[in-house]
Amino acid sequence: MPSQQPVSIPSFLYGTAWKEERTASLVELALRAGFRAIDTANQRRHYFEAGVGEALAAAHRDGVVARADLFLQTKFTYRPGQDHRLPYDPAAPLSVQVAQSVSSSLEHLGTEYVDSYVLHGPASNYAWTNADAEVWEAMQKEREAARVRLLGVSNVSLRHLEQMEASRVELPRFVQNRCFAQLGWDRAVRLFCRERGITYQGFSLLTANLEVLHSDYIARLAARANATPAQIIFAFARAVGMLPLTGTSSAEHMRQDLAGLTLELSKNEIQAIESIAG
Repeated sequence: MPSQQPVSIPSFLYGTAWKEERTASLVELALRAGFRAIDTANQRRHYFEAGVGEALAAAHRDGVVARADLFLQTKFTYRPGQDHRLPYDPAAPLSVQVAQSVSSSLEHLGTEYVDSYVLHGPASNYAWTNADAEVWEAMQKEREAARVRLLGVSNVSLRHLEQMEASRVELPRFVQNRCFAQLGWDRAVRLFCRERGITYQGFSLLTANLEVLHSDYIARLAARANATPAQIIFAFARAVGMLPLTGTSSAEHMRQDLAGLTLELSKNEIQAIESIAG
């Protein structure tokens, strides 16, 4: 049975999507670099969750990090988001699929619990559906069973969140979205989260915003701070209340990303970045 100490919210997530056979080596590299929060999913189409488990086992074995010092986050993915390598019986009720997916994740990761369990995306792009309500209830039961600790939702709109709230269900502890500068860095969803004490996790902060990353303004800020453009973007994300995610495959970028945790921007700089493309 896992400890019931409060979950410590990390300052940076290492993302494991699209790494395939390199997953184990890259996650181990990230752990050795100093990352202590890993994001994955039981969705073989885009993630290799068992590879994450291999890295964790190696890190534990070599004394790099103990399980208690890690934040592990994985996800439940509906059938349309999967390929043929399913972590559950597609003919089973959704509540059973959730339980089967959690069991599979725990086996993959070699752990008795995960710190955060996320609904990978609602069943509909337009509404919070009865299917989502069933899955959300099943996720809460997994928390009651101490197999997961905190709950989240990913790839959601403001409408989804407002409908969750209107239906009087428990709101998530985390919201994880792809964050586009041209859409105001997901400003409306971030505001909803901030007002309700929800931690907003931003992913694709660099790859979805290459125009901003390579802009003259970011270059000037980076030069003035003796930092990289990526460090500036991540510092901005933290300043506006985001928990950033990086999926870099570069050991040097891993080191730089973590070194940038002490970087602070002025209020004017933060405002300028927030409005630079949105």
